[in-house]
Amino acid sequence: MNNLSHFLKPRSVAVIGASNRPLRAGHVVMKNLLSGNFDGTVMPVTPRYTSVCGVLAYKSIDSLPIIPDIAVLCTHASRNISLFHQLAEKKVAYVVVLSSDMYTNDPEEHQIQQQCLAIAKAANMRIVGPNSLGMILPWISFNASFSPVAALKGNIAFISQSAAVCTTILDWANEKQIGFSAFISLGNASDIDFHDLLDHLSTDRHTDAILLYVDTIRNARLFISAARAASRNRRILVLKGGRTLEGRKAAKAHTGGIDTLDIIYDSAIRRSGMLRVQNTHELFAAVETLTHPLPLRGERLAIITNGGGPAIMAIDTLLERGGKLAQLDDDIMDKLNQSLPPSWSHANPIDLVGDAGHQRYVSALNAVLDSDIADAILIMHCPSAVAESEQTAQAVIDALKQHPRSRQFNILTNWSGELTAKAARQRFYQAGIPTYRTPESAVIAFMHIVEYKRNQKQLMETPTTADFLPPEKIHQAQKWIQEQLHLTNQQDTLLDTHQIGGLLSCFEFDVLPTWMAQDSSEAVHIAETIGYPVAVKLRSPDIAHKSDVQGVMLNLRNRHEVESASQAILDRVSLSYPAALIHGLVVQAMAKLAGGEELRIKVKHDDTFGPVILLGQGGSEWQEATDAEAALPPLNMTLARYLIVRAIKNNKIRLQKLPVPIDIAGLSQFLVRLSQLIETCPEVHELDIHPLLVNGHQFTILDADLHLKPYHGNAQQRLAIRPYPSELEEQVVMRNQESILIRPILPEDEPDHADFISKVSKEDLYKRFFTEVGEFNHEALANMTQIDYDREMAFVAVRSSPQHEIIGVSRALITPDNSNAEFAILIRSDLKGLGLGRILMRKIIDYCTNKGTQQISGMTMPSNQGMLTLAQRLGFQVEVHFEDGTAEMQLSLSPEPE
Repeated sequence: MNNLSHFLKPRSVAVIGASNRPLRAGHVVMKNLLSGNFDGTVMPVTPRYTSVCGVLAYKSIDSLPIIPDIAVLCTHASRNISLFHQLAEKKVAYVVVLSSDMYTNDPEEHQIQQQCLAIAKAANMRIVGPNSLGMILPWISFNASFSPVAALKGNIAFISQSAAVCTTILDWANEKQIGFSAFISLGNASDIDFHDLLDHLSTDRHTDAILLYVDTIRNARLFISAARAASRNRRILVLKGGRTLEGRKAAKAHTGGIDTLDIIYDSAIRRSGMLRVQNTHELFAAVETLTHPLPLRGERLAIITNGGGPAIMAIDTLLERGGKLAQLDDDIMDKLNQSLPPSWSHANPIDLVGDAGHQRYVSALNAVLDSDIADAILIMHCPSAVAESEQTAQAVIDALKQHPRSRQFNILTNWSGELTAKAARQRFYQAGIPTYRTPESAVIAFMHIVEYKRNQKQLMETPTTADFLPPEKIHQAQKWIQEQLHLTNQQDTLLDTHQIGGLLSCFEFDVLPTWMAQDSSEAVHIAETIGYPVAVKLRSPDIAHKSDVQGVMLNLRNRHEVESASQAILDRVSLSYPAALIHGLVVQAMAKLAGGEELRIKVKHDDTFGPVILLGQGGSEWQEATDAEAALPPLNMTLARYLIVRAIKNNKIRLQKLPVPIDIAGLSQFLVRLSQLIETCPEVHELDIHPLLVNGHQFTILDADLHLKPYHGNAQQRLAIRPYPSELEEQVVMRNQESILIRPILPEDEPDHADFISKVSKEDLYKRFFTEVGEFNHEALANMTQIDYDREMAFVAVRSSPQHEIIGVSRALITPDNSNAEFAILIRSDLKGLGLGRILMRKIIDYCTNKGTQQISGMTMPSNQGMLTLAQRLGFQVEVHFEDGTAEMQLSLSPEPE
């Protein structure tokens, strides 16, 4: 895989299928390239014309005088296989395919895309598209697109799978004078995809924020891994189409994706530290906000307005989205009473009344800026015959410029109206103050900042975790699964509650004891044995909802009720579903339902994201797409708690008034155990717990269905987020004969890691970080401990005696294409000379070798002789630059060519 540096900074471009005929793609692309004043080389390729748009044309690809950095294919799909062969022979690195007919439901045309991909892969050539609008890089005046509208220079990168969304955004942005650092249409994203571009744009100096329009994701792990890394450096907002079933079908037809529940995408976006916007209206508001990149000062919003109705709409939007309305204190009330008429609202929103002139706005604004009641201020203005719109806007701008504390607040404005407000909004934009057409869009924009900050906080929060299950329990569970699959000759296996107790007990789940009965008389016998009251339930794989045939009878208190209920169930089934396969009846002792809450928890396999956990209230009408919240394993206690809180907040769990409330920590523990089951038992294709009875601190599984499927290969690869790699744990012995554990770092290591750093000398820290370092804050420590195991690794050396403590760390930050791993090592200063550095360095080398990384590199100071000597002994090439005060170390891991 080659990187995208030349793709995002091209110096030459060939337009294949260039044309002089207006409205042809080859003509529009040529016009855009030339009118944008791109100072690189533009080479039209066509056998039809001597020149295109006044530029000398070339008859064929092989006649091009140089190898173009990018080739843009403006040709019909039927020509593309031949053209790809020619591009491969020319050694072109990047191809942008505009053809919209390479991927269709026609197998023959779909084959064109597959053949082109195979040619490109063999030639190490990267593809954007097909069905791409092209790309625009405003900072180098490069517009190789089919867009009727150009892009201005700015600090937002926009990546979209929809060409129509691209042109809509561009048209709107130009009217608002909003610019972009990059504007890239992925089309079907058959090769270059979101993750490739996120890795590069997240370090681009012109890019402060990234906006994505997503139809579908093809490789969930690569996407989430890149997004998590990028979101630590840049703000990323996502507009995801296909929230409904019909929308998902349309998305599949559009870009050929997989049908995935929208709640799963929602979970993945949040888990990656990004923010989702729900529609184009929100998208426009988001772009407006991103154009003025201000850090969030806090969540309390004060509103100043001359219209009560619009302010009410603003409040409704704020509170519906979980925002906070600032409260006025006595001091600001006194100040406002002195400068405002008696009829002002005397509350937040601060309604200045409809005849408010610009001076009234300035007085109210200064009063809020002088106070500490708010973190953000929304200034609203409705068309008024008394207060001239543009004059009031300028007065507000001047007041903000003059007030010494204005930078301590997030400032937003809403000047409603069109003709009367347009000039005022333009003034705000020129002054660098976010401005919006409607009260709702202004508040939504503010809540984008709030929600984004909340997501980032979750990303950085120090988690806690449930204790890991003993290895013997995991082994016991895996053995049980293999025995079940053996009984069915390694075929798909469906099991219900009374059959899966052995597996669930391995993970310490409490299951209500269950017995099977073939008929009503056997049901009576079981009930007499276990004691009343009991529940009797139908057992049939052909009837998904027992309630459809009244297949669940509860609180049966004697043998007559059991016999009557059992026979009635069987009779109803024979009448309603005569062809259904009946396995008999389930008899259970009645659980204590009073004072409890029934939840539904389902593990399902998604073709994009792999195993997913769904949580909701349950019930016979339960629809997982609308009645559940989703989470991706692996879960720790913190992530599980967020899932529960989100389900309650979004009314997916409707809490009852119970004598003992739901134990959130206990339910979190249950979900973490379920996550561990998913991670360690890849054969679990689906597990449906319906319901889980929650009685305070007790969690009892009343009913559950399990679907097992044979699994071959790396079990971790099926997960969208790589879990903790316990297989890399290793016990080693230091020179002093002390045994220590070398293991991957955990997010929960943050406090121990801070304690470890405090025991490293300032001199050693300087050698490691090339600067004076003080105490590391939470964010810095979170970045060190909450790593993505898919693209970086940190090993900690842990000793348990005299107390559990970290005594050394080695790290490898690996490039996305796995070409290089940048390493670093830090040892506790009082424990040098025990061979720990060599142990940790050897661990990193072995890890990168097994991962297939091409080389390991590092940098230290020439004075760090211990590190340099160790590196040389391990085979590193060392180059010292005394003039720069640096020493570079490099070790090739690629096998020598024969």
